[in-house]
Amino acid sequence: MSADPEFLAKFDALPTGGYGGTAFGARWRVTKTVMAGGRSQKLEAEELGGTGYVSMNLYRLADGTAILKPCEMPVEDVRAFLFELKAD
Repeated sequence: MSADPEFLAKFDALPTGGYGGTAFGARWRVTKTVMAGGRSQKLEAEELGGTGYVSMNLYRLADGTAILKPCEMPVEDVRAFLFELKAD
C-alpha cells in the first residue's frame, strides 16, 4: 500500500534510533531504523508492561512512491499508533 503524505510527514518527524514514547495511555519503547541510504526504514514499538506491539517497513522507491508494509497487522493499526505516538 502506498503511504500518503500525511503518514509520511508523521513518520519522517520521528527521531531515528531508540527512544521512549506514549500512545494510547501507555509507555512504549520505539526504534526507528534507516537502511539502504534511507530507501528502507523500519519502525518497531513495544508496549512497556503490556502486550502491545507495532512493526512496519517503509520502502521509498526511485519514482518517489513510498510503500508501507505492516508486519502481520492491519495498516489501520500502524496508522493509529503513528498518529497517537508522542515521542520523548
